[in-house]
Amino acid sequence: MIQNSYRIAFPILVFVTIFFSDITFAQKQKVWLDADTGNEMDDLYAIVRLVKEPSIDLVGLSSAHFNNPDLLVFEKWNAYETKGLNTVAESQRLNELILKAIGRLDISHPLGADRQIGRAWGQEDPRNSKAARAIIAAVKKLPEHEKLDILTIGAMTNLASALILAPEIKSRIRCFSLGAQCDPKTKVWNKNEFNIRNDLNAFDFLLNLEGFDLTMMCLQAAHSLQFHREDTYHKLDETNAAQKILEDRWKEQNPQDETRVMWDLALIEAYLNPEHAQIKTVKSPPENKQRKIKAYIKIDEKAFADDFWKALKK
Repeated sequence: MIQNSYRIAFPILVFVTIFFSDITFAQKQKVWLDADTGNEMDDLYAIVRLVKEPSIDLVGLSSAHFNNPDLLVFEKWNAYETKGLNTVAESQRLNELILKAIGRLDISHPLGADRQIGRAWGQEDPRNSKAARAIIAAVKKLPEHEKLDILTIGAMTNLASALILAPEIKSRIRCFSLGAQCDPKTKVWNKNEFNIRNDLNAFDFLLNLEGFDLTMMCLQAAHSLQFHREDTYHKLDETNAAQKILEDRWKEQNPQDETRVMWDLALIEAYLNPEHAQIKTVKSPPENKQRKIKAYIKIDEKAFADDFWKALKK
């Protein structure tokens, strides 16, 4: 009798185990990161942290351009010669380099747009890049009840283009972006910031998109997360391929800087560890459609730094 009960219970136990395993897997949040990795050094730190996070499912890493007027009038931009510089191609190269080093080239990594949406005077003409199409496909692939969290740490061209090309995906996306400034006391916005200036049209489009779920990591909140050069070099393991890339990137791009603000990493850490960040609901800028969005107004920089180094060593 006991033996027969065991025979009946065992397949039920297997079914229950598989069923709850499927539920756990289905509940893993799908995330997409859009990065202008070629611009500065902190994008790579942000990418590594997100790739190594086991609680989310990183389904895409797209490359963003960092076109700006300086490329037209100066011979150098950071460590680059500006002549012939294809900014999105450089972001794409580094995305593929770091994914290969981590052993995660299986993550979708499409090439993004090479310029802003619209024109210099405005407009909303999309850039029909591989990245924009891949974002659309990733959203439409999700089960009906799920949403895609898209994190942008550069110009917001790829996301805006995807939403212009496929407006029906608007309700299926939650966006977390690094850029702009918003004073929580005066409630005054300032768009005079690098990421926003590289595609102001895209930012305005997203601000004006009624019902779009948007959370901004404003610069004054991110500023407190700073890494010291020698301490960072000491903590990075040169025998690890990915960590060597992180160290080399600092040495190549910003060797003169004793400290660096880890802007992009601040957004990633705030997204992964919301208990260490304060969010406030704010009104969109007065020149945009008046609606409520969210903004990070304060972070626990020590908690963020400790979390990064702990995750990196796993």
